[in-house]
Amino acid sequence: QVDLVESGGGLVQPGGSLRLSCVASGSISSLYDMGWYRQVPGKQRELVAMISNNYNKNYTDSVKGRFTISRDNAQNTVYLQMNSLKPEDTAVYYCHGRVGPTIEAASDYWGHGTQVTVSS
Repeated sequence: QVDLVESGGGLVQPGGSLRLSCVASGSISSLYDMGWYRQVPGKQRELVAMISNNYNKNYTDSVKGRFTISRDNAQNTVYLQMNSLKPEDTAVYYCHGRVGPTIEAASDYWGHGTQVTVSS
């Protein structure tokens, strides 16, 4: 079993910053593509950022230039640095990862989410 646990969410004013962390534990062999998604009630889950096993990064257009995804494989951790936060960024943020002995045999795992609220 693999568990993904997010932390770092909270209440922040517009223009502020937060750093989300996601730590993988359990039967960890290798971490491949890792990503952050977000969801608000009544809306579908949206991909925010992804980072591949070779450190290629992709972002949804609305966060480009403001958010940075990174990973520390030695700590089995992926981060999302969020700067210049806007009220529209308010959502539950979920960590997603592919974990397995090889990239072809990796399975998908999800965290339980952490709330980010941007408000004055």
